[in-house]
Amino acid sequence: MIAFIIRRILQAVVVMLVISLVVFAIKKEFGDPVRDLVGERVTPEERQQIADKMGLNDPFLIQYGRFVKNAVTQGDLGRSFLYNKPNLEVIVNHAPATIELVLGTALIIIVLSLPLGVYCALKPRSWLSRFTMSFSTLGVSMPVFLTAILLIYLFAVHWRILPSYGRGETVDLFGNGIWMTGLLTIDGLKHLILPCISLSTLMLPLFIRLIRSEMMEVLETEYIKYAWAKGLSPKRVWLVHAFKNTLLPVITVFGVQIGIMFAFTLLTELVFQWPGMGFMFLEAVNRADLSLLIAYLVVVAALFVVVNTVVDILYGFINPTVRIAGTK
Repeated sequence: MIAFIIRRILQAVVVMLVISLVVFAIKKEFGDPVRDLVGERVTPEERQQIADKMGLNDPFLIQYGRFVKNAVTQGDLGRSFLYNKPNLEVIVNHAPATIELVLGTALIIIVLSLPLGVYCALKPRSWLSRFTMSFSTLGVSMPVFLTAILLIYLFAVHWRILPSYGRGETVDLFGNGIWMTGLLTIDGLKHLILPCISLSTLMLPLFIRLIRSEMMEVLETEYIKYAWAKGLSPKRVWLVHAFKNTLLPVITVFGVQIGIMFAFTLLTELVFQWPGMGFMFLEAVNRADLSLLIAYLVVVAALFVVVNTVVDILYGFINPTVRIAGTK
């Protein structure tokens, strides 16, 4: 198992190096950072001096090596022109809001998709199963921003029971000013409900259908028929034998989708004015903060790689045959 974990970690490192190389290579295509930094008021000679000081005239491989070295040893991903702070500091300040949004969304998906998906597989002809599958089709068809606007109209404008924008009251989680959380306040939790529901509609129908189809397929396998022939109780057959094997592909897809959700929070954060990384990214686009854009892409890619690596390792614990196959 240790060799399996080491191999997955090395693969993650290689993937991050490739991603950072691609992102760094296209950095020049976004514009001139010196021009964005000083504007048009300096002479070409002064721009050249600033570019030399920033190392922008060095060969590509030297610039990339310096970028990787600073990122690994110092956590330095450059400096934001918009915030006049290190990019990583800006991202870390906005990250708690996005992380809490993604965690709340993941909780909704898990709590609803597991029982509904299993029920739809066991009772496919019941009225609840038919309603769930019809509703999931509607959920897949609706864009997330349209769902967000509809939720705001119903719960914030028409019924006036939930707030429509912002993060609400937050408290300092660790006492160092880094992680301001709304999970410990009633107002913060109220502000979290609508964005989480809106973002969950992007993935919830997918997981309900995935769990239903995987469960129905597992129920038709030979070892389930053998379990019935042994006279095992329905609960044991469904929950122990069938459900465990249903989770294997679901966990893999869930890990991928969680990573994707960090990137897909853009529209949700925009509609609800949620001060997370997605909202920060849109501000950076509007203000042409190229340095922050590059740092954001690297950080999101790192989150995606880390989540998928953890899922691969968990998958190896759940299904030992994956580790055995990987050694061949």
